[in-house]
Amino acid sequence: MQCSISKLKAFTEDKGFRDDFRRAKRNAKRQFCDWLRWSTGHTVDPESIFDCQVKRIHEYKRQFLNALRIVVLYNRLRQSPGLDMYPRTFFFAGKAAPAYRLAKVIIKFINNLAATIDGDPAVRGRLKVVFLPDYCVSLAEHLIPASDISNQISTAGYEASGTSNMKFMMNGALTIGTRDGATIEMAAEAGEENFSLFGLTAEQVIGSRGWYNPRWHYENDPETRQALDLIFSDYFSCDERGVFEPLRDMLLKQGDHYMHLADLKSYLTADAQLNALYANSDEWTRRAILNVAGSGKFSSDRTIAEYAAEIWHVQPCPIPETTQK
Repeated sequence: MQCSISKLKAFTEDKGFRDDFRRAKRNAKRQFCDWLRWSTGHTVDPESIFDCQVKRIHEYKRQFLNALRIVVLYNRLRQSPGLDMYPRTFFFAGKAAPAYRLAKVIIKFINNLAATIDGDPAVRGRLKVVFLPDYCVSLAEHLIPASDISNQISTAGYEASGTSNMKFMMNGALTIGTRDGATIEMAAEAGEENFSLFGLTAEQVIGSRGWYNPRWHYENDPETRQALDLIFSDYFSCDERGVFEPLRDMLLKQGDHYMHLADLKSYLTADAQLNALYANSDEWTRRAILNVAGSGKFSSDRTIAEYAAEIWHVQPCPIPETTQK
């Protein structure tokens, strides 16, 4: 598979192939929109950028960092309605451990954020947030082929590997992410210039433990402060005042262990670059094709063969042919 799929690299400059590639992506997005409307009642714009984060809900996987990014974009549009920003639909999906209270608060915040944005005519048609319920393989089969952007934004040094990132890559989504887990190998295969990498490295995360102070970012970055002040003013929870105080505690009182505020600004810079790139459909498609072409290394066949040889030290066991009577 690795050898065969890598042959797609030769087609990156083929206009007809790029057109076909884009057509396949548009069809996948429309099919997903139809399925989503039928299964959940949500209506989304298939012409918007589908920006996705699909994984277990956890502080280190930083769904709240993604939500902070959306709040900053929301503030920008409220302050500058004419801002040049391509329409975006942000999809979240994943489950939290039953007793993981803070993860449940993060899920609630994402849903409250979605409802607030839906109810604000100032950003209607520009931003939309959808938390997809009951994440499962069937949902992934619809969502992943339709995705334009894959968020792999865990705190560097915490992700053992990751597999959803590979699935998105193989289906032609561009990755915005940290240098963590398998994303490092993926960028090496497709070329770092075809990824949108940002944030602290694992070494920088470890090296800053002794002095990192999240309040510095709150006090010195106006957009970070505006986003957090809006959240903690109960703007997104006017009927449940104080419900998001655990998020304030996580960031500003408990020291922001997973470096949300340290990486927010560079995340926004990478996001802006991707937003600008989307307007150049040929270059976007070229990079997407290179991502697909570079994904062959991550097939399960290669992975299992390496485990067998290097970890388990076992040899293939030939299956004798049976004579049919």
